[in-house]
Amino acid sequence: HYADYALWHRQLLADPNGPIPRELAYWRTALADAPARLELPLDLSRPATPRHPAGFVHLRHGADEVAAWEALARRHGVTLFMVLHAAFATVLARWSGSDDISIGTPIANRTRREFEGLIGFFVNTLVLRLRLSDDPTLAELLARVRETDLAAFAHQTLPFEQLVEELQPQRQLGISPLFQAMLALQNAAAFRAPDMPGLTTRMHPPEPGVAKFALTLSLQPTADGGLEGILEYDAEMFAPASMARLAGHVSTLLRAMARADGAARLSSLAMLGADERRQLQTWNATAAPRAADETILDLLDAAARDHAERPAIIHASGEISYAELHRRADHLAGHLAARIPTT
Repeated sequence: HYADYALWHRQLLADPNGPIPRELAYWRTALADAPARLELPLDLSRPATPRHPAGFVHLRHGADEVAAWEALARRHGVTLFMVLHAAFATVLARWSGSDDISIGTPIANRTRREFEGLIGFFVNTLVLRLRLSDDPTLAELLARVRETDLAAFAHQTLPFEQLVEELQPQRQLGISPLFQAMLALQNAAAFRAPDMPGLTTRMHPPEPGVAKFALTLSLQPTADGGLEGILEYDAEMFAPASMARLAGHVSTLLRAMARADGAARLSSLAMLGADERRQLQTWNATAAPRAADETILDLLDAAARDHAERPAIIHASGEISYAELHRRADHLAGHLAARIPTT
């Protein structure tokens, strides 16, 4: 019974010669100096007293797409979950500007045959820390993900709550410790509404409630071989349009990964859709006509005249306006001119 499991687990946690001290040592090393917060660009300011209302982006991928991702997984000796992990972490890295991404994932934690038939809550949470530095190839990225995930799965006995207590990470109100984005692939058999005599039952999708994390990407297989799910987000920080764009970036990157050769660098794999690329081309079309004999000095003079107070240079200790840049340039020119010997 579950009560027997609970008693056994309590004894396991208290055993100084059991697996818990070894697992704690692993997690101390794996999460050493990990960023305390995932710095995603926010659409809204963090409230002083957060309520974490949840918003949802609904996702669906067809069987052909999923088959391509599974073929990619087989080519590189990984699982579909690992492919999803690689894509999600890459998008979060590009959005945040960090190459050190920690993502949480729920795990069944039924590691013994005796647990398989028990009714009870065994689920634990793992932290998957992935480093994407050095612009790895696709093959290198998936190898890193495989190593990270398998090591985490091998150290899943330590309860997440105890891990937080032991590591004592920097805490901030309204921000979950160790990770703020979660990835879940619910690959168990899909739950079906029960067939009960005299009753008609129907499944309802979840209503917006409380977002447990800043982002949660949750997917599950469909009967036709596809994937469906939701991207849940904290609606106090993110706008629906931004989260729809982020979900689209994950999907686009997965398609690019499926088409790419293993030697392709991560930086070469696109996450922007065709519409976004066209929009970027429009925004970047800033060419303006100028006279053939116009020099950089003429352009600076015009900027100092027309945009005197706008920042011309931004550096670590402040800003320099166009007017100030013009004044300093004139001063330097006069100084240099005075040092030119006359003949």
